[in-house]
This record gives sequence, C-alpha cells and structure tokens, in this order.
Amino acid sequence: KTTVGKKVAKLLGRRFVDADVELEARTGRSVAAWFEAEGETGFRRAEADLLADLLAEADPLVVGAGGGVVVTEANRRLLAGPGVTTVYLHAEPPFLASRVQAKPHRPLLGDDPLATLAPMYDARDPWYREVADLVVEVRPAHEAGEKPKWRLAETVVEGLVAAGVVPALEVAP
Repeated sequence: KTTVGKKVAKLLGRRFVDADVELEARTGRSVAAWFEAEGETGFRRAEADLLADLLAEADPLVVGAGGGVVVTEANRRLLAGPGVTTVYLHAEPPFLASRVQAKPHRPLLGDDPLATLAPMYDARDPWYREVADLVVEVRPAHEAGEKPKWRLAETVVEGLVAAGVVPALEVAP
C-alpha cells in the first residue's frame, strides 16, 4: 500500500501520507508500541483520530491507511463520506501470505501469516467493499511482469479518472 500510494500521489501531484508512519511521527510511538502499551483498542482509537485529522486537511492527499482501518465504524463512516475517495487494493489471503514478511510494524500477523490473514480477510473484506469507491485487484499486476507497483498505481489512477474523481488533465505525465 505504501509504495503504490506514493506512486499514485506522484501521478496525481499530491502529497502522500502513510498513516502508520504519521502516527509514529506525531506520537513518538510505533504501531507495535501502541499495541504493547494500549492494546488494539488504544491503537484503533489513535488511528481513528489521525484519520479524521488527515481527511480534514484542506489540500487533497493520498493516504496509505493500515489494513485494519476499516475495523472501526467511525473510520468506515469517514472513508465512505463526501469528499473522500477510497481505493481498496484487493488480494486473497494466500497471495498476501506469499508476499508478506514478519515485520515489527505488523503486530497482528504472528508466525503463520496465512492462518492469521484468512480470518482478518473474512472480517474486513465486506467492510472494505462497503466503503470502497474503487476496487483494484493486486494479483494481476504482479503476474503481468515487471514493475507491478507502478502498474497498480496506474490502474488506480485510470480508475479514478474513469470514475470522474480526478480529471485526466490532473494526472502528471
């Protein structure tokens, strides 16, 4: 999401914000530290506050939100709200598990990513579809060969242009 989000922002000439990185910059606490200190509930509360703040900014930006952002009902309302365009980068759990590596900023994945991702997907996929203005399949871009993240970013922008969210003239060459 971060790499694709950065590329989408570049194509649109907008600022990119990775929500997890921004939360750490504002609070001095990593996602893992939030989970350790205040559990998922505390982290989700801080994530919701940050999302509301980012979406209230005057200048349009591209936000790379964490995978669990849709868990919170308030976030789903924001993501589905007026003036917000939500893109769901969709992939099935086996594909995601084949690509993910355990990292400190992913405290929920554990030792068996597929066993963890499958129930998360089952819970979150309907919420993502509920708030998404555009669903982009991730796997075809990876199977098509070189530069899959650029291909995904271009697909996102093409979808936004087709949906009338951004005019074609706004897209940087």
